Amino acid sequence: MWVEALDLILEKLNNFEFDFGKIIAVSGSAQQHGSVYWNNASCTLLGSLDPTKPLVDQLGHAFSINESPIWMDCSTTEQCRAIEKAVGGALELSKLTGSCAHERYAGPQIRKIFETQPEVYRDTKRISLISSFMASLLIGGYACIDQTDGAGMNLMDIKLRAWSKIALEATAPDLEKKLGNLALAHVVAGFVSNYYVERYNFKRNCLVVQWSGDNPNSLAGLTLNTPGDLAISLGTSDTIFGIATDHKPSLIGHIFPNPVDTEDYMVMLVYKNGSLTREDIRNRCANKSWEVFNAYLQQTPPLNGGKVGFYYKEHEILPPLPIGEHRYVLEKFEKNSLDGLNEREVAEFDAPSEVRALIEGQLLSMRAHTEKIGMRSPPRRIIATGGASANKCILSLMASIFGCGVYTVQRPGRLTFLN
Repeated sequence: MWVEALDLILEKLNNFEFDFGKIIAVSGSAQQHGSVYWNNASCTLLGSLDPTKPLVDQLGHAFSINESPIWMDCSTTEQCRAIEKAVGGALELSKLTGSCAHERYAGPQIRKIFETQPEVYRDTKRISLISSFMASLLIGGYACIDQTDGAGMNLMDIKLRAWSKIALEATAPDLEKKLGNLALAHVVAGFVSNYYVERYNFKRNCLVVQWSGDNPNSLAGLTLNTPGDLAISLGTSDTIFGIATDHKPSLIGHIFPNPVDTEDYMVMLVYKNGSLTREDIRNRCANKSWEVFNAYLQQTPPLNGGKVGFYYKEHEILPPLPIGEHRYVLEKFEKNSLDGLNEREVAEFDAPSEVRALIEGQLLSMRAHTEKIGMRSPPRRIIATGGASANKCILSLMASIFGCGVYTVQRPGRLTFLN
């Protein structure tokens, strides 16, 4: 699928008579955490591509496994716990690699393949992330994994920015050889291979710069470089990221090297239940209409009259909870002259309250977790991206809950103030 996607992009540009000869350098952004397993024949195949044929027709036999584990994978809990135990616990792994073990990370996924499909692991010559895989296709050889994307594997020493011997040994044998070297996010991976020169008329000296993961690239693309700034991406998964000057180990969230400033770190929180969950509630409670959805948000009061909801269509990452929906009504009571809250679980809310409970619950969780990992509260500002950042009602509620201005990217190089 990844290979065919590149074919389709290049063919569409070619059909529009795009002048590839004007391109000086190529780089890219790829979905973070996915991994690709090259077999022993792959290096030869990459280096001898026939420019008269599409890539997908030539690389079908280049892989030791045909399905790439991606960020949605939650099947490696057993491997996560084993890796944490081998390095001295979850917090020790977080100190070492920037995160405790996570099911979607490539390290636990590699361990699972080694344990359950040893013949596949044995026949694997090189393991790429999707980012380094796409760069490999362009240079006609194995590209390095860049440090910022590589930090999302539970395998890299976050301070040394090199593969961790302890983490590698806890994952699978001879793993460093299969991973290759790490590289800085901005270095040149190589020149575009002859395949693209002859098939699409690229210049022979066109550079291929390291590809990286979508999350680090988002931070770089938004020019997020001031501690106190937050970016919130409202997509299939919701992500929050900001800048930190030092590494503070935590059992929640993730630390990556800053892709722009090699002295700083990128802090990130990830929620699996994002836009798909919002769309599900819209379809069930708001007549499949965003206009009705937004009207419900506007007509319901802040804090929703004490109605609180948690909605998980997928096994949630933060907090780690199974699929399910939970609704509570918070009621005031007095006991020993102290005011407090009494919670009562209910089966459902009325439709407007359901909509507000979802959005308030998601945003309040984001604020609570950013404060828990030591990010500034309130933030200096928030830059909102992703599909749902077009929804001004959601962004207005975000500004109220976080207590700061919210901006969106209207066009490259310009931010628009929302609230």
